[in-house]
Amino acid sequence: AQLPGDVTAIDVDGGVNLARGAWLCSSEGIDLDTKWGGFKNLAGGEGGFLVRAEGRGQVLAACYGALDEVELASGEQMVLDSGHLVAFGDGVSYTTRKVTKGLMQTLKSGEGLVFEFTGPGRLWTQSRNPNELVTWLTVKLPFSRG
Repeated sequence: AQLPGDVTAIDVDGGVNLARGAWLCSSEGIDLDTKWGGFKNLAGGEGGFLVRAEGRGQVLAACYGALDEVELASGEQMVLDSGHLVAFGDGVSYTTRKVTKGLMQTLKSGEGLVFEFTGPGRLWTQSRNPNELVTWLTVKLPFSRG
């Protein structure tokens, strides 16, 4: 189920890495690799990137909440929670680290993972985190032992 938010056209000239669920469609000239496992093991499978767009053209990407496009200068850094990531271009380098209270929760859900991006390049982020919504709903909704 898609959550309400912005849609943006991303110009691709080389490669763009899209978070799971962000890809909507792409133009001619774009090849998709849906089996690319760049983060699959690192982020516990569920949080991994499932779509890599390569070539020249456009990709339409959706996000939860408002979309923000960040242009990182050479050497400029940004730390971002994994739940707020939509996409990033190939020029951007990254490292990851876990920030969590419980290691087992991180391994099961992929939550508690932050990305440290370094420019130059473009990064697309979303203002809301779908994992936080699910956690909030789980606490608020009545529990059924069906």
